[in-house]
Amino acid sequence: MLVLLDSGILLRLVNRSDPENASVRAALRLLKQRGDSLVVAPQNVAEFWNVCTRPASARGGYGLSAAVTAQRLRLLERLFKIVSETPAAYPVWKQLVVNHAVMGVQVHDARLVALMTAQGISHILTFNTGDFARYTKIVAQSPSDVLKGLSASQSP
Repeated sequence: MLVLLDSGILLRLVNRSDPENASVRAALRLLKQRGDSLVVAPQNVAEFWNVCTRPASARGGYGLSAAVTAQRLRLLERLFKIVSETPAAYPVWKQLVVNHAVMGVQVHDARLVALMTAQGISHILTFNTGDFARYTKIVAQSPSDVLKGLSASQSP
């Protein structure tokens, strides 16, 4: 099964001082042991770069240089396949935002769901499972859900 990794997962994975680092690592290890393929969307890579290079004085910023961020990105690229964005995702995205009256920053989550639908990805590992609750064709799991043994067929 393909599992998309959300930006928050990527950020906590490369930040060993993050309190959620251990749970992210454990959940990823469990998913791999289960035989799942872990993938990343270009949008998540862009969000990862944004947070890493955002000044530490700004909300949530890591304050890293572009060179350090590029090094961390290379690590992610070695660990996970980057799935491509396809033109087929656009009409799915448009239908999602219209049908669910998606507004504001949540359009980014709808874009991920559209990419997932176009690429045949059924699950996303995220800390923001509630942001994906309206999309019934995908399963959003948090690292704690995975570690509790939530089966692949259950919704959180």
